[in-house]
Amino acid sequence: MANATVFSNMGGPNTAQSSVSLNDVRRKFNFGERVAELAPMQSPFFVYLSKVAKKATNDPVFKFLEQRHQWQRRDFEVETAVTWSLGAGPAITDAETDNLVITCGYDQYGKILANCAPNFIVPGQVIAMEDSTGTVYRFRITGDAAGDIAQSGTDGTNGVTTILVSNPTTEIVPLDTPATGTITFNAGAKGQVVGTAWGEGTDSPSGWEDKLFDREGYTQIFKTGMNIFSGTALATEYRGIANEFQRIWQDKLMEHKMDIEQAMLFGYGSSSAEALATVPTRTSWGIVPYTNSNGKVYSMSYASSGYDAFLDAMEDFFAPEGGNSGNKLVLASRKIITYLNKLGNGSFLNNSVGSSQYRLDVNTVPGAFGHTVTVVNTIFGNLHFVQEPLLRGPWENYAVCIDMKNVAYRPLVGNGVSRDTFIETNVQDNGVDGRQDQIITEAGLEISLPETHAILKFS
Repeated sequence: MANATVFSNMGGPNTAQSSVSLNDVRRKFNFGERVAELAPMQSPFFVYLSKVAKKATNDPVFKFLEQRHQWQRRDFEVETAVTWSLGAGPAITDAETDNLVITCGYDQYGKILANCAPNFIVPGQVIAMEDSTGTVYRFRITGDAAGDIAQSGTDGTNGVTTILVSNPTTEIVPLDTPATGTITFNAGAKGQVVGTAWGEGTDSPSGWEDKLFDREGYTQIFKTGMNIFSGTALATEYRGIANEFQRIWQDKLMEHKMDIEQAMLFGYGSSSAEALATVPTRTSWGIVPYTNSNGKVYSMSYASSGYDAFLDAMEDFFAPEGGNSGNKLVLASRKIITYLNKLGNGSFLNNSVGSSQYRLDVNTVPGAFGHTVTVVNTIFGNLHFVQEPLLRGPWENYAVCIDMKNVAYRPLVGNGVSRDTFIETNVQDNGVDGRQDQIITEAGLEISLPETHAILKFS
């Protein structure tokens, strides 16, 4: 909004809006998302959160669940090398010492974690594995007897899955291998589930399921106060801006908005009691430290070689099994925005649309909320770069890639009471010849599926 002076909505067709001021005694004015409209270029993240990712919470400690569909993955690696001899049928004729031991790179919640047991391996599945010569072979898992498929590790973490291969009972049936000969699968050989196959009239199979992961976030109480104005000061006409009280109000609204922007960027989530008080003080997570700890971090370079590293990072970052959407909001420092828009040999823009065989489409377009957006279209997904003025100092070489589907601004609203941004007037002591107001917001940032967010660190 163009003017930070906010008037109450008093009824009556003959009431002039400009004549009705904030001076209603003890009023609370709910601003909500309107405070985000003050100079959107200065706080782009808060603006986007307010406009497209706002979701109220009715508890200052809000819990949410994450679901990562493991059926999008179901890939694994061979843990211990095996060599199988094949007999007629074809069938594997080795003893149990050549059991198939496999591991995967994510736990039962779908979180990326090394050396986990692939609990998704159940009888009836068809698996494909690459042997030592690079040939891919398929096998059907029967696992008829109890214990034929053994899982180790707690809740699918730090363990392996062992599929017994015994003689004469066959738990793994070759589908497209030669009738005789040997096949070797080295440690680290890749494999994945490629469907199921069952015979006619067979019984129902065993099942498996992915788990929901529980996280929690916190609302943070933001307060911005102004010094008390005496009755005399309120009635005095000043040079420059006549109404000093309204000028200070505009500055305080901006200050309050920027406090929220800073917290949503750099806050560290916690809930603890102050040393000299019994009340809890909660702080919200910010996207930068949370992504740095739980998301993906890529090292980039301003040199020409950084362009190739950029493409490699995007290949990994936009991997569909991570639950990514095809579009990311990228909050970038002004230094990085300058780098993206430079022309000349070796620059990002020149490599993107000029000499590179892997050309990117780079365009500068007006954004929906008053920002100028640099759109980088890659074959894997789209990045919408917006300059973030607060990424400076220790963060001047940072760009934060945010999947807006997996973040939410959570103001506290419950029992008919909204703690979204509001103004409380006349908070001075009774009898004081003057006036003092304050602005209050209680809200936090929810960040889910952190692997869908990333930090690009340039050097």
